[in-house]
Amino acid sequence: MPEHASWLTLLLAHVRETLSHNVDAIGQSFIGKQAPTWQSFEPISASLVVVLVILGVSLAVRAKLSDPESAVVPDDKLTLRTFMEVFLGYFYDLATSVMGPERAKKYYHLIGASATFVFFANIMALIPGLPVATSSLNITLGCAAVVFILFNAYGFATNGFGYIKHLAGPVWWLAWLVGPIELISLCVRPFTLALRLMLNMAVDHLLVTIFLGLVPILLPLPVMGLGVLVVLVQTLVFALLTSIYISLATEHEHEEAH
Repeated sequence: MPEHASWLTLLLAHVRETLSHNVDAIGQSFIGKQAPTWQSFEPISASLVVVLVILGVSLAVRAKLSDPESAVVPDDKLTLRTFMEVFLGYFYDLATSVMGPERAKKYYHLIGASATFVFFANIMALIPGLPVATSSLNITLGCAAVVFILFNAYGFATNGFGYIKHLAGPVWWLAWLVGPIELISLCVRPFTLALRLMLNMAVDHLLVTIFLGLVPILLPLPVMGLGVLVVLVQTLVFALLTSIYISLATEHEHEEAH
């Protein structure tokens, strides 16, 4: 994707020399093997900004819930607390519908954390001048890698060797055919998660920026409205696929046979 400037780019430019001396720590890009520059620190810094925003929101909501009496009484208008309750409640219900209440409660920390990070990172695409962490393949691939590692770990913890055995298919004499297909399907999941999210958010942010540059008044509003839809859909897709992958990995063998 084309290079773009944000306020974070301007901030990092003040320490350009220091960053340039440490670019070797990042290494070459995964695709294209391009050498890093001082601007390569921007996606990482943008992710840290998202984490700080989430921590700030968490502390603010926690402060609202610290009083037991007021915590059980819902707010009479839309506040940060009610928004997060509805947001996290929706994805908990989504996880419950995919894997059942018992497993949803056990694995919701990954699903909820993924949805929260992706949403707050995506929403920055609607604000010109803000960095968009999820428009970088390095960040989305990192998120997808965390999901990939954990749902496989959950599968091993739940089913043991049976988790590897199910990759061979339902009957042993088809293992030579089903095994490679299942293995490729498993390994391609983090890449599809990462590429789908990165491409949608990078294009969305680019379109908003272009329209704002052409006609900064009124005309970008329909594009930004479409951008809100993209943000919500991409958050939903990432959380839904994470739930499905966890559900498939932690499904017991007798449930699969049934």
